[in-house]
Amino acid sequence: MKLLIRRNQRTSVIGKPIFTIEVRAELSGEEQTHISKYKLGNTMLYQKSVLANRGSGLLGLLSRVFFRATNLSLSVKDLQHGKRIECKDIIEMLGIEAHIKEAAQTFGQVLRAAAQFGGEEVIPI
Repeated sequence: MKLLIRRNQRTSVIGKPIFTIEVRAELSGEEQTHISKYKLGNTMLYQKSVLANRGSGLLGLLSRVFFRATNLSLSVKDLQHGKRIECKDIIEMLGIEAHIKEAAQTFGQVLRAAAQFGGEEVIPI
């Protein structure tokens, strides 16, 4: 797996800079097969915030919908198809980028482990 990250910048309507990160994973056919076989597509790799109280009733539903719309998250499907993330400043962009790199490395380990099922690994000591 290779992680592709592209940084961009644009200006908002009021002239404020908006920083964007576009992330996508370049996956081999074997890695794609493991993702499908083990149903890893919806696996959450990164989530900026976690909803502590889900609430109940209509108000709870509205709060969950708002939370999902405003919270930053990255799943395996997002990596497969690519995702664009907007940041308010460079510091936030670098922090998110670091989290994504770490999550992608961990997911790479998951894919390597998935390739080992049904076989054995020889570790020289």
